[in-house]
Amino acid sequence: MPGAGLCSCWGGRVLPLLLAYVGYLLLGATIFQLLEKQAEAQSRNEFQLEKLRFLENYTCLDQWALEQFVQVIMEAWVKGVNPKGNSTNPSNWDFGSSFFFAGTVVTTIGYGNLAPSTEAGQVFCVFYALLGIPLNVIFLNHLGTGLRAHLATIERWEDQPRRSQLLRVLGLALFLTLGTLVILIFPPMVFSHVEGWSFGEGFYFAFITLSTIGFGDYVVGLRQGCGAKEAPGRRPRGRPTAARRGQVTPQDFATSERGLGS
Repeated sequence: MPGAGLCSCWGGRVLPLLLAYVGYLLLGATIFQLLEKQAEAQSRNEFQLEKLRFLENYTCLDQWALEQFVQVIMEAWVKGVNPKGNSTNPSNWDFGSSFFFAGTVVTTIGYGNLAPSTEAGQVFCVFYALLGIPLNVIFLNHLGTGLRAHLATIERWEDQPRRSQLLRVLGLALFLTLGTLVILIFPPMVFSHVEGWSFGEGFYFAFITLSTIGFGDYVVGLRQGCGAKEAPGRRPRGRPTAARRGQVTPQDFATSERGLGS
């Protein structure tokens, strides 16, 4: 009966796969929470303390004015505008950046750091992706077919079993070695030099990009990361200053907020 066959397929294949899938998601959620939640809370507290120190140094401002300014900065960042520097900063939509954005669209990476804000740009992006994504899939499919055909010719090169097996192993080892160097070794080294990242950050960016995950936390051209140089006049993280040595705590910030709110 069709119903019995469907139940057998569900119980024999789909259900175990579904349970493994959900279990993998739960495992990842638990580990990520353990690794990242404490660091997020620490960063949030540090940011609140920095805002309080800013208000202490500039007494002409109040809490509401500071929050409005932070909101303006966040809106500018969402629109792809770098809040550092002035209007002479390089455009986010020069040809190089636009070419990089086009690549993130057709490869479905989508970092999220840059997106069209005009209605015409958004409409064009939709139709550009509708044509570009299948074109990217066709290109990768043909590339894989060519690599597969090349490996097949290596397998058929000699009729002798031992030599054929040896060539097959050497070809596979050479392919894996070159692929690892080109994809996961050389790019992090280049990013470390050009962007000021550590090798681990470059490796993380290369893997996240090639797997089309594209979080957007690391993007070329922004020079973020632990190895990036500090902007002129910017206080390095963790270095004690007069304001940092002051008696300022998160409880003080909460008290200041209540005072300003009244």
